[in-house]
This record gives sequence, structure tokens and C-alpha cells, in this order.
Amino acid sequence: MEEPICEEAIFAEEIPEVKPTAVVNKNGVKAEAATASGGVASGGGGAASGGVASGGGGAASGFSGTKIFTWFMVLALLGVWSSVAVVWLDLVDYDNVIGKLSVYDADGDGDFDVEDAKVLLGVKERPVSLVQKEAKEESAVEEQTEPIVEEVIQTTEGTEEEEQLPPNPSQEQQALKLPANVISAAVHLPPISDDFVPEESKQFTDRPGSQETREAEAESVPEPEANVESVPDLEAVPQLKDEAVPELKEEPVAVEEETTQEDSEGNAEDQPEDMLKYKAKKKKPKLLNKFEKTIKTEIDAAEKLRKKGKVEEAVRAFDTLVQQYPQSPRCRYGKALAEDDLAEKMRSNDMLQKALSTYKEASELPNATPDLIKATLKKRAERQQFLGRMRGALATLEKLVQIFPEDVALKNDLGVAHLLIGDNKSAKRVYEEVLAIAPSNGFAKVHYGFILKSENKIAESIPFLRDGLESGDPGTDDGRFYFHLGDALQRMGDDSAYKWYERGHQRGHFASVWQRSLYNVDGLKAQPWWTPKDTGYMDLVKTLERNWRTIRDEALSVIDKSTGLFVPEEENLREKGEWGQFTLWQQGKKAGESCHSVPKTCGLLERYPEATGCKRGQIKFSVMQPGTHVWPHTGPTNCRLRMHLGLVIPKTGCKIRCTNDTRAWEEGKVLIFDDSFEHEVWQDADSYRLIFIVDVWHPELTQYQRQTLSPI
Repeated sequence: MEEPICEEAIFAEEIPEVKPTAVVNKNGVKAEAATASGGVASGGGGAASGGVASGGGGAASGFSGTKIFTWFMVLALLGVWSSVAVVWLDLVDYDNVIGKLSVYDADGDGDFDVEDAKVLLGVKERPVSLVQKEAKEESAVEEQTEPIVEEVIQTTEGTEEEEQLPPNPSQEQQALKLPANVISAAVHLPPISDDFVPEESKQFTDRPGSQETREAEAESVPEPEANVESVPDLEAVPQLKDEAVPELKEEPVAVEEETTQEDSEGNAEDQPEDMLKYKAKKKKPKLLNKFEKTIKTEIDAAEKLRKKGKVEEAVRAFDTLVQQYPQSPRCRYGKALAEDDLAEKMRSNDMLQKALSTYKEASELPNATPDLIKATLKKRAERQQFLGRMRGALATLEKLVQIFPEDVALKNDLGVAHLLIGDNKSAKRVYEEVLAIAPSNGFAKVHYGFILKSENKIAESIPFLRDGLESGDPGTDDGRFYFHLGDALQRMGDDSAYKWYERGHQRGHFASVWQRSLYNVDGLKAQPWWTPKDTGYMDLVKTLERNWRTIRDEALSVIDKSTGLFVPEEENLREKGEWGQFTLWQQGKKAGESCHSVPKTCGLLERYPEATGCKRGQIKFSVMQPGTHVWPHTGPTNCRLRMHLGLVIPKTGCKIRCTNDTRAWEEGKVLIFDDSFEHEVWQDADSYRLIFIVDVWHPELTQYQRQTLSPI
């Protein structure tokens, strides 16, 4: 019993001496071991030689006592130094071992201990704070795994039976067009028209670049409108940031109606009450029917693949489930989601078309839960709009509203679908129904206000637009609504318009209070007035100014109204008066047979692709009669500059304001400004004013950008 006590004493003495500076003392251990060994074998001094002198019998008797103790000491010392070596020389990766044990850390204290074991055995509940933290992390991971698809504009519409995709991009551009009164855009619609399109129609395409910075344009977009009868103290506008503006609520994050990888049913009943409150105010949708709950594990496994981005494997997994359980709506819905994700990854219209068919099949199977039907058809309508199948999406949403007549959100979506095809009358009726049962619905208010403004009911539109924006409801924080509210206030002579423009700027919709275009390329030089030298288009400017009389004479030859070549401005930009235009180029293409009437003018411009190739501009003559006032307005994009060549200019009464700088035209001289900034025109002379308008690409755009930006 004494020997273990001695061993512990040795450890107690040796461990404190284990210091980094004492590593070299390994020789001491070896010497001690050698001494002990020498005491048994041969001479070596001291105790060792004494052992030999005592003879063989002494050695034998010593082996049973002292030498056994000596061997224990040697082994103990070897153990101590082995431990030191393992720690100091990193022979074992303790961090890795501990990290593996941390998998079982159930109480969030960073290690695995008795408390963790209690939680794992069900003796103790997990801390609520840890559950909430994991929920946040899980939500963040799911958001990050959502595939990102580059938005490509496709302005097309078709019926449910006509869902054919264009064979190639060139045919897409030539064959697919929206009606003239429809503007296609997803989130940012130019404030230049009273036609409304809140969702972009777009397709996957193999065209390189499709470069859109906060932009989605239709093939034909008129000039923007923003108006005011009397301009306030313009010098004071930059100070508007300090003025009180009604606070807007932050938009709440919408609860995703899809299933998650952990719970294919979306059933939240078994979660703690405080966790439910944390995740969402409403329960997750019930996507599984009674039978599907028995195969929930299989569905969850396939869904987990999809959520992790392994979309090819997910498609195969769900396809196997569909073959095994052909009457399972949830399995078919999962297959549709996986095909949808794969279409985005492959950028394949064919695969997306397949997903649309699978969505439809899932919604029509018997025993589909109401929540699954709703989720499936909503997703289908969304993807139909993505492809430009506006009428198909409308039919899908009409079916949804018939099935769920009390769902206000679906009615709002239906109203948008009517607006997408230019049916403002039907959209208005839908939003009137919504406001009758939900008078505080902000989404319905902003859209109803927009429709009223498009009907030129300016005063009536203001309270709906303003109240809808102030509600902060999802779908209301949109640059179009800020623009149209400001525009309506300006036309009513209310200077608070600039407060709303400032609010729109603060929310990221406008580059500034003055520059309110919505289809922009970031980083371009922004200034209201430009000189020819600033643009780098000196040769074009000199050509226009040298040949201004030739251009003027050809314009005068076609200005006779009886020819019908000059058409009235139809963008609702005039407060009063007459304003006619004769277009030569539109969106980078010659406009019909116009150049046959003015061949010399067109011949001069042919060698300037910065003008004739400007897909976001126009080249046209503009004639304005006395007594005309054009409301303040802004162009749709910052990608162009506008040149005005004076042809017939009265001596007094004609002027143009851009921001707070007002100038006048001169015959034979070119004015250049950026029409994405607010500008306004007065014609108070005694005779008509005639100018030649030439839009050119912003000089800082690259050739690649000029080739790939979509037309306006």
C-alpha cells in the first residue's frame, strides 16, 4: 500500500517542475535511468558499484524491495515525460477531439458535460435562447441557398395554351412584344407612364451580359412624368433632409410558404410557444395529407437535397417518390420545386416549362391540402409571369381567388395580373373589392391610387398613394409610388412633393431628389448640364451645328400638319398647349419610313452610332406652339444624354429648366443636358418653336454595356 503512495508523491514532485524552459532536462531522466540500470548490471559509481560489491546474493535480495521501487519510479517518470511530449509537441489534435464532442453540446455552454447529457436524455429542456439562435441561423442558411438568377427582360404574353418559349434570343426580341399601353417591369417601373407593371416578365437566355442594374425595361417605354405648376424655392431642396417626413414602417419579412428541409409538412404545432412567436405570426402551411405523413421521412430527405442546392439529386429523388407514390401531391410539388431550381441553375426555359406542368399536376391531384394547392398555384403564377405568360398567370390567379375567395393577398395579386395586361378597369374593380373588406390594406391603396392617377384623377389619387406608402405594408415601398405621389402633389401645387422625393431617395429608389430615373447604371457621372467637350462627342456636335440650316429646311418641309408626320405628345406631360413630334430613330432603330422624308438629315447622322445606336433614346423633331407648358418630368434612365439643336427659336418666351438652372435655345446651337434630372419647359412666345432632339449614350458606358443594355 505504500508503493502507490510513493508514486503519487513522485508525480506531485515532478509535475510542478515541468516548465517550457526545462525541456532539455530529458538527459537528466536518461541519466537517472542509466544509474538505476547500472546499479543492477555493472559498475558506474555510487549506489551502482555498491550493489556489485555486495555480490550476487545482495542483488537478489535487493530486487524484491529497492529495485522494484526503482522500476516504479522509472516508469512513473517515463509517463510524466510522455505526457509532456504529447502536449508540447502537439502529437494529439485536442481541438479536433473537443470539437467533435461539441456536437453533443445541447445546452449551448461550449462543451459536453453532465448538463448536456441531461438534455439529450430528455431529463432537462433545451434553453429557449439557444433554440431561437439556431432558428435564426437556419433561416439565414436557407436564404443564402436560394439560387440567384440574373434578370433578363422578356416582354411577351400568351394564353394558358400558348406557353411556347422562343427558340433563340433573336426570335425572342423580334416576335415578342407587349401592347403599347403595357409597360413590363418587376419592381421598378419608370414613372413615365400611367401604365403599370409591378412584376417583370423575363426569361432565361443565352445572351451574354444581360446587364441590368436596378432595371427591367419593356420594348417600348415613353418619357417619364413628374410635374408641378409652380416650383418651390429650388435652392432649398437640398435641405429637405432636415425636414419632417412621415415615418414609414419597415416592411415585415414575409413568411415563406414553402416547406423546409426539417419539416416537409410545415407543421409548427410541436414547437415551443415562444419559438412560434419568434418565427412568424402565422402557422406554417400544412402541406402533407394523412397518407403523406407516413412517408414524411422520405419526403424530408429529398427536400433536404433541394435545400442544400443539390438540385440534380433532388430532382431524381422526387422523381423516384412520384413513381412510388403517383397520387401524392406533396411529392409532385417537391419535384416541381426541384425542377424550378434546376431551371435556374441551367438557365433553361425548357426545364422551367416542365416545372410549370408539374406544378399544375400537383395542384390537381386528389387529397391535396388547401395550403399545398395555394402554394403550388401561387408559385406557378409567379413563374408564368417570369416567362411573360401574363394571361396564363391571370388565369391561374383567377382560379386561386375562386378557391380562396376570402384571401385578400390573392385578390391583390389578381389586381396586379390585370395591370400586367393593361386591364386597368378590371384591376380597379378588384382593388375596390379589397378596400371594401380591408380598408387599411396598404398594398391595395397604392395600386388603387396609381390607377386613379392614370385616369387623371390627380386629387383623388393623393390620399390613397400617401396612406399606402405610410402603411409600410409589403409591396408598397416602391419607387413608382413615391414618384407618382410626388408628381400628383406637384400638379396640385403642393411643395411637399419634394419631401416624398427625398424619402424615395433615402429609401434607395432615386439617385437624388432631382435625379429620379429608375433604370440606371451605377457609377455614371451625374450632372444636369453638359458641354460638348464633357461628352466627347465634339464631332457630332460640330456636324449638327454646321448643317443646322439643312436640317431645319427638311423639318419645315414635313411640318405641315396635313401630312400627319408630326404627332401630338401623348405622355400626359403637358399642362396646356400643343406639342408635336416627328421621330426618326427609336430604341436604336429607324422609325418606319421617316428618313425618306428627311434623307439629308438621316444621312448626316448615319455615321454616329453613339446616337443612331442609342437603344435608350430617340432622334426626333419637336415643335411646340405658343402657350404650351410642359410639367416637370424626368427621363427613365441615366444611360443617355439629350442634345437639343435650335432650328426655329422665337427671340423671347421660350426656355427650359433643368434642376434649378434655366436656359434658352439659340438657332444653330446645341444644348446638352441629362434628362434623368427634373426638367420643365415653357413656350410663351408669339410663334412656334422648332428643335431637333438627338439622344446619345452616356459617354462613360462601355461598348459591352451599350450592346447588352435592354432598350427603352
